Amino acid sequence: MTTHSTFTETRALLQHLTSQIPPNLRETEKQRFIHHRLLTSLSPEEHLLLKSYFDFFLREMRQLGASDIELGGWGSGNYIWLRKAGKKFPVKEFGEFTLNEFNILILSILMESQREFLLNRLSFDFSYTIIEPDETLLRYRACIYFELGDLAMNARAIETVIPSYETYGFHSNVTKMLSLRYSKEGLVLITGITGSGKSTTLEAIIDLNNRSIQAHIVVIARPIEYVHKSQKCIIRHREVGMDTHSFKHGTIEALRQDPDIIIIGEMRDPETIMTALEAADSGHKVFSTLHTYSATESIARILGEVPPAEQNRVRHRLAEILRCVISQRLVPNMNNELILAKEVMIVTPPIKAAIHNNNIEEIYQMISEGGEYGMHTLEQDLKRLYLSKQITLKTAINYSNNKRRMEQLLKLVGGNR
Repeated sequence: MTTHSTFTETRALLQHLTSQIPPNLRETEKQRFIHHRLLTSLSPEEHLLLKSYFDFFLREMRQLGASDIELGGWGSGNYIWLRKAGKKFPVKEFGEFTLNEFNILILSILMESQREFLLNRLSFDFSYTIIEPDETLLRYRACIYFELGDLAMNARAIETVIPSYETYGFHSNVTKMLSLRYSKEGLVLITGITGSGKSTTLEAIIDLNNRSIQAHIVVIARPIEYVHKSQKCIIRHREVGMDTHSFKHGTIEALRQDPDIIIIGEMRDPETIMTALEAADSGHKVFSTLHTYSATESIARILGEVPPAEQNRVRHRLAEILRCVISQRLVPNMNNELILAKEVMIVTPPIKAAIHNNNIEEIYQMISEGGEYGMHTLEQDLKRLYLSKQITLKTAINYSNNKRRMEQLLKLVGGNR
């Protein structure tokens, strides 16, 4: 339990440590001094003091309903910042910190090997866990990076309870694409910008399969967010950087582990993309994510990652293995809370032919006319949210991919808003 007295003690410790940093040290040399000289000299009690202080802020962000916490670096202006309902703001009640106090606090939560990795790579993605007295796990997805020679950090709270798959309201045809019970192979993509809920949707899909069919699921992520308890499925969690060297290596290794489903946390480079296609092509069910806005952009992005001479071959391969693309956005509702808007594409025979024939521009119209199959565009879903009075007209237009099409759907072209 963190009390006022421990606050005072910890701030005194931070001030004492910063006073020992030579003023002529800059950038990584300063961070190495903190790592090698200051933190290694601390007693176990002092390490625990710093960790408890840091954990206090992570607990507070959850109590305040925030999704993210930011600290350190020049941009923080000496304050700790939170993101709540999509907006970031400094929390002055947490107090002011010098850059070096932030440097020490951030480095203190890492193991020595992690600090070495950070100082060599200048950035480090990892998961962070607080174990509560009742053994509840509070998990966070974190990134530490350099800003003008000092350390900055973002941590995002990982929900301890996975949203039920049923709350997504997917059409039964979509569920068949996502469930191993009905579809044994192929590639499914969950896409969207950072913070659009892709990881949460993946967790709900894992849970759907875990509750409904006996199988083996291998999750490859950086970091591992939610740790699933094996129910009908045996679920393996492999964190990139700790359990495997890369998404590519983890996927190749998974193929030798008798999997039914392979979850690839992110297809962020050409090697991972090609490995994911090979895994799906080998008869496995593969789920992954892309930082794209729509189904058509996702297809274009995959093709754009391979050399021009290879694009025809990859396009035909993608047409054969792609099963479904779900593109997401979190948008503010009337209560300024974030709700999910999504585009859903199922690869029907006409869409498969369009990919084969490189007529990608025709797919949007096919999605908009595919309601009977469970498909809809993002604009159609935003219209649904607007007509059901969940979001404002301005939000519907601002968050659409195709604003003119959004206005046409709302019969506003040429009219007054």
